[in-house]
Amino acid sequence: MPDDPRAISLDEFLPYPPGRVWRAFAEPRLVTKWLGPEDFQPIVGHRFTIVAQAVPTTKFDGVIHCQVLAIEPERLLRISWDDHGPSGARCTATWRLVAEGHGTRLFFDHEGFDPDNELQQRARRIMGGGWRSWLLRRLESVLADQAPGQGITCEGRPYPS
Repeated sequence: MPDDPRAISLDEFLPYPPGRVWRAFAEPRLVTKWLGPEDFQPIVGHRFTIVAQAVPTTKFDGVIHCQVLAIEPERLLRISWDDHGPSGARCTATWRLVAEGHGTRLFFDHEGFDPDNELQQRARRIMGGGWRSWLLRRLESVLADQAPGQGITCEGRPYPS
């Protein structure tokens, strides 16, 4: 599959059931552990920020402005991913979960990069490596550390995991 200059796409198998994986996407304390926002809430329309390492070569200041765009419990989380800096990147990040055997297939798409904007293309290359290695490892660590128990639905009500 050729490299798409407009997107980063991943397809990963996680050896955990969708309910367990969903907890890592819906419970604010778990989202903080792998993605980093301190103010995430699994509510459509909620705005939050992610503070990452600044990348001077892309003129990225390290602050990502996000909004929850869509939630389908145990299936989908989509957020906006905006850099208010010089690159002007306005993207979406979408995680889709599909039950597969005793685990979950995770499809990830980070879309909306301008193929003609060199700063956005540099950022896409850097983030592509980061999603594939560092952040995926952090997510897998959160999944491995989860103890069975109550999860939280996107409406804030408990559900069994």
